Amino acid sequence: MAHSELNRSPTESTALLLRLQSAACREIGSPLYGDLLARAADDLLAGGPVAEVLAGHLHTRPAGVLALRMLGGAHALALSGRAPELAAWYPSAGGIIDTAPGSLHAWAALKQTLAEQRDAIRPWLDWPPQTNEVGRAAALIGGLLNVTAQAGLPIRLVEVGASAGLNLRADLFCVPGDTSSYGDPDSPVVLSHAWQGGVPPDARVEVIERIGGDLAAIDPASADGRLTLTAYVWPDQRDRLARLRGALAVAERVPADLRTESATRTVTSIELLPGTWTVLWHSIFRQYLDEAQRAELAGGVAALGQAATTKARFAYLYLEQSRSGGCPVVLTTWPGGRRQVLGTASPHGIPVHWNVRS
Repeated sequence: MAHSELNRSPTESTALLLRLQSAACREIGSPLYGDLLARAADDLLAGGPVAEVLAGHLHTRPAGVLALRMLGGAHALALSGRAPELAAWYPSAGGIIDTAPGSLHAWAALKQTLAEQRDAIRPWLDWPPQTNEVGRAAALIGGLLNVTAQAGLPIRLVEVGASAGLNLRADLFCVPGDTSSYGDPDSPVVLSHAWQGGVPPDARVEVIERIGGDLAAIDPASADGRLTLTAYVWPDQRDRLARLRGALAVAERVPADLRTESATRTVTSIELLPGTWTVLWHSIFRQYLDEAQRAELAGGVAALGQAATTKARFAYLYLEQSRSGGCPVVLTTWPGGRRQVLGTASPHGIPVHWNVRS
């Protein structure tokens, strides 16, 4: 560790994390959040409203994305009409894009909201974001096509870190494309420009059971649940908002068994059934687990793999950030334990760059 890092205060370290998240937001297509977080870092160092909101949370792990927790709380206030001055600059709440340099007007509104409604925002710091990012379904659908291409059996889909379980309905979404497509074009969820590079196999996906587990599972049919999910979408990303709203419409008519429980509990409760694939899936979830929890998840996967047979098959599919960069889409199937890196994706799922099949 560099000497400067050893001497950095918690405030300085958190300001650096805000700047890193600012850069990430710009890279993934939210110039608004890029601007706001850069200004928030300066405000934190100056002891402004950001410092008051984040007080007591400056030791949060980097993977806990403290910046997005804070912004999610403020976004919820804008969406619910409790921060009209901020809503005026958030397209998600009917506002306009701030064209001033550095989103000056939006920052002034956010700073005011943080100062005046600190106590309403601080509870959002206690939980990681529940994005339930619908774009990640593009990777899941491709993985399921690879699974059924190996053996055309019905699928029991199980997701850990499922949030509201929206992606448990991924088989009902549509991926249009020039070289390969999937699903009903009349689906409320259309994942445009989702697949690049190679193409997944041409296969039929039949999901017969949908199970999700999350420590803070969200009911997508409730007003509070819909507000929470929308608050974690970045307000200037209209495509993400459209996908979320479409997925909420699908969830209204297609049930899923959503459980408030740990990943370990979900995995250990799984039983493989003859005549089916059981597919365990997660996306941008592992960063929220500590080492012991990761070991428990790996142990549960290994046990299910050992139990798999040609009649009761098991697949483990995930989209997670890699230390070497990017987010690989990884599929392992049993019996046999065959591991494949199917492609790579952005943290929000779209686009997926599929590897060309040999």
